Amino acid sequence: MKKLTARFLRDESGATAIEYGLIISLIFLAIVTALTAFGNHSSGVFNKAMDAIREGMD
Repeated sequence: MKKLTARFLRDESGATAIEYGLIISLIFLAIVTALTAFGNHSSGVFNKAMDAIREGMD
């Protein structure tokens, strides 16, 4: 049992996959945060542009 436990503690094969998973999740959170923060602002810009186009067509 000691050998099995020692071998398990030395095994690092899954560590890389976990690290990549953490990096991907942090990138995803950054993207979601940026879209949330700037989404309302960019929506307002497009709405203003559409309003200006509609006024120009009248």
